[in-house]
Amino acid sequence: MSSVVQGFSKSLAMTILSEIGDKTFFAAAILAMRHPRRLVLSGCLAALIVMTIFSAIVGWAAPNLISRKWAHHITTILFFGFGLWSLRDGFQESRDSEELAEVEAKLDADLKADKKAAKTNGKADDDKKKQQRSLLLQFFSPIFLKAFSITFFGEWGDKSQLATIGLAADENPFGVVLGGIVGQALCTTAAVFGGKSLASQISEKFVALSGGILFVIFGIQSFLSTVD
Repeated sequence: MSSVVQGFSKSLAMTILSEIGDKTFFAAAILAMRHPRRLVLSGCLAALIVMTIFSAIVGWAAPNLISRKWAHHITTILFFGFGLWSLRDGFQESRDSEELAEVEAKLDADLKADKKAAKTNGKADDDKKKQQRSLLLQFFSPIFLKAFSITFFGEWGDKSQLATIGLAADENPFGVVLGGIVGQALCTTAAVFGGKSLASQISEKFVALSGGILFVIFGIQSFLSTVD
């Protein structure tokens, strides 16, 4: 098994290049423009941390369910597959800003539904409820739960989740978790405080091509490495 530092560095680089310009990145940026940033940031980070730990546990358990040699080969194939996937997305220029528009449209629809529900309940009642809430309850408010659920289900089955599973199967799982959490925290914080303007200025093509090259490098390194 590789060192913690190697697992950390690989996971950090993979997470940053996978998450920048992703749907969850755009969702965090747009939600932060409409709701308190601390609630959006805490909800998104909580979901990403849970997902990272869960993915690492699955990857760590994989060599115990199948032989380590086969787990290594599967991880190598995944890296090459994700690399080609990202490179294909990078060369498809028509995809630029599609995810931003898609996420924004979905959140706009949710916002309209929330406004209708708020009108029926009455503004006075809502103000009283906010004043009576404790700090702990505020963090588990509908805004927190919305940010958590959008991020969690947005990451489920995503390329970054599957890549984390592959990394944890082949690298030190503690380093993978630590690198993933640090990378997720950096990307989510940038999205929340940078807002939509930052998200719209990011070149999805450059990020996709960079991520694709990184995955291919991981695949080559994994292919050339030996497993006892």
